Amino acid sequence: MQQLTLPNFVQTKDITDADAHWRLQSDTQVVGQYSLWWKQTPSLNGCKLGFIGHYQVLDKNATTVLAHACKQLASLGCNLAVAPIDGNTWQRYRLLTERGTHPTFFLEPDNPDNWHQHFIEHDFTPLANYSSSLNTDLTQVDYRLQFVEQRCKQANIHIRTLDLQNQQQELHHIYNVAIQSFRNNFLYTPINEAQFITQYQSLLPYIQPELVLIAEHNQNPVGFLFAIPDWSQKQRGEPINTIIIKTVAILPKRIYAGLGNLLVAKSQQIAHKLGYSQAIHALMHDANPSRNLSNRYATTIRRYTLFSKKI
Repeated sequence: MQQLTLPNFVQTKDITDADAHWRLQSDTQVVGQYSLWWKQTPSLNGCKLGFIGHYQVLDKNATTVLAHACKQLASLGCNLAVAPIDGNTWQRYRLLTERGTHPTFFLEPDNPDNWHQHFIEHDFTPLANYSSSLNTDLTQVDYRLQFVEQRCKQANIHIRTLDLQNQQQELHHIYNVAIQSFRNNFLYTPINEAQFITQYQSLLPYIQPELVLIAEHNQNPVGFLFAIPDWSQKQRGEPINTIIIKTVAILPKRIYAGLGNLLVAKSQQIAHKLGYSQAIHALMHDANPSRNLSNRYATTIRRYTLFSKKI
């Protein structure tokens, strides 16, 4: 009679950016894995957070993997598990929970449709909700932005496109705006400039510089918009007719009120002139003001969830 081999967890050290990484093995097959972060996570409502990320699992092992992850975090002094998040919000995080019918777009996080059931069945509940929206008419005009544009010109605030010939300096400017603009964002964790530049440099081969806008006040950067063509369309053998508005960041000062809206409008106007016909407003937190802006132009095509569980 053949002896049954039970799955067992093995801790590994080959995921260098995680505080710990575990694999669930059955014989020689990996049937589940995850990483943990707890050393430098932000706090939330007095809770010590532990992050679960790099989540991969075969369905029948999901409960085993999540139970093990929560037990590990509890033993390390955490009292709230947050998942899925690969270390911080600069990296991959959120679970795609409502797919809709629109194809996956470039740089979008994806996962099997039934994975959200893994978390729900293990008593995780939604901590934050996000969505992506599609604008199919780039000729739309919000006439209220004429007053914003006029006010910006009077204050000597100008908008220009990315200078690819000066990549390092441009990324330096974008980094300085990003860390100030995002510091009050949900679950924000700072990263250093080298990490930021490494992340964004990897995207430079895919960008069209006209779609990356930088706002300057007296020649000092105060905001930016990062948009990129939807290269997933090309991978599917389709013409690329869509841009993805990935990031909008504005310094938090009253004088810059409305500047983010203006950057979105400008990017869509430029995209239309370049021959694009659609824009995806990607991965917006439902409580973020950018969601209200997107509602003026676009229709929701996808929803995502970040889950949590008290441990």
